[in-house]
Amino acid sequence: MTIKAVIFDLDGTIVDFNIDFKAARAEVIRLLTRQNLPSSLLSVNESLFVTLKKVEKRMKENGKGEQEFVKLKEKVIAVVERYEAKAARETNLILGILETLKTLREMKLKIAIFTANGEKSTNHILRRFRLRQFFDAIITRESVLAVKPDPVHLEAVLKALKVRPEEAIVIGDSVRDMECARRLKVLAVGVTTGFSSIEELTRAGADYLASSSTDIPSLLQKLNTKN
Repeated sequence: MTIKAVIFDLDGTIVDFNIDFKAARAEVIRLLTRQNLPSSLLSVNESLFVTLKKVEKRMKENGKGEQEFVKLKEKVIAVVERYEAKAARETNLILGILETLKTLREMKLKIAIFTANGEKSTNHILRRFRLRQFFDAIITRESVLAVKPDPVHLEAVLKALKVRPEEAIVIGDSVRDMECARRLKVLAVGVTTGFSSIEELTRAGADYLASSSTDIPSLLQKLNTKN
């Protein structure tokens, strides 16, 4: 099957990964413990989305209503958005990514972003580096019920691009990107420009590895020639 679409992660793949997640998680934990949630429920080593799921479950068990959780979630997201905004102002493009995007566009491929970041920071990055013109779809956390590694996130991208799983390839620097692609049987390229090691990317299901985004066009040409 011919590859028709390339789906990129954002942080660590298109721009430098520089969000201080541990500081953001620590601040969120302080916020949640002030709401009488047990600290044993929370960890700076867990995704904030995992934390929110735990919090929602605990609040339901304690008889709290949906509105109470929604209000608390809004406070948590406000903390996250503050850290994302700072990172978006200070980040830089990954070396070679602009040339890669231009080449992929010349190859008439559909291109998308799927990111756990919010719309505000994502749009700031796209405006700052004038990248919006390259993407046919941008799926942030606000666009889906659950973010990667939940396959719902990638399913939304495939639907937006109107392609089947076998017609797409995911490019990402994290284990979550690889796991998400594997669950839908989408080819995945692990790039070593972010925080995950070659071993971690391979274990998570990377079909290919790349040390630079500039390797992507030639890989796609080979795949499509083989098909």
